[in-house]
Amino acid sequence: MLLVVFILVFILLGIALIGLGITILVKKNGKFPDTHIGKNKAMKERGIHCANTTDRLERQNYRPVDIQSISKDTPDSSPQ
Repeated sequence: MLLVVFILVFILLGIALIGLGITILVKKNGKFPDTHIGKNKAMKERGIHCANTTDRLERQNYRPVDIQSISKDTPDSSPQ
């Protein structure tokens, strides 16, 4: 029974891959659709970036925090 399931899954995956291949061959520009957020016009208009771009922008504005100056400014919270 398990072998039959594996054979059916293998056949269905094969049909799906063949269908994708035929679609790409038949299309005029024959390439996979670009689903990357950075290339989407509507997302650009809304100011939405992909995770890599957002990370790069955040790293450009990064300023390290000086822990020494923070600890001097705050009162000591140790019990007396």
